[in-house]
Amino acid sequence: MASKRNVEDEILDAARTCVEAFGVRRTTLTDVARRAGVSRPTVYRRWPDVTALVADLLTRELRRILIAEEVAAEQGSKAETVRTRLVRHAAGVARAMLAHPLVGRIVDTEPELLATYTFHRLGSSHRAALELLEPALAEGQADGSVREGDPGVLAHLFMVTVQNTVTSRRLFTEVLDQDGLVDELSALLDGYLSP
Repeated sequence: MASKRNVEDEILDAARTCVEAFGVRRTTLTDVARRAGVSRPTVYRRWPDVTALVADLLTRELRRILIAEEVAAEQGSKAETVRTRLVRHAAGVARAMLAHPLVGRIVDTEPELLATYTFHRLGSSHRAALELLEPALAEGQADGSVREGDPGVLAHLFMVTVQNTVTSRRLFTEVLDQDGLVDELSALLDGYLSP
């Protein structure tokens, strides 16, 4: 028998496929159950509607990006400062989010789904990012590469800047390609954190 975690991942994988192909509005929990090879009650027991399912899917995908980019950032030069590592990590996260088919589909066709997490409250993926950022910023303050200030405040602004740049990418299409956008974001973040 498959573990609960494996079933949830299969359902989330199926949801990702459906949303990328059809969008959130045209995806149903029945479609997801069929694609995952599970019964409808199995899906409905875990998620009351597609919006809740997509929220968990986005959280999973963003956590995967954060973890992958954190591992990549840790493989940098031992001589680099914490600020340099943080900016490189943020650039990697931004680049991965800009290239992610699910994030792109939602930002391009159904951005209102992100409104709660953009304007009203922090989600679990935000909290995961802050858990990584705050201690790293404090470490950067200790090594002198990050300016003084409350690490919590710095972490929030740093995170929101990355998020807003990614979700607003269409506003830059006339002046920057995605690589240029990530380069400019890196310069902005580096300047913000500089002592």
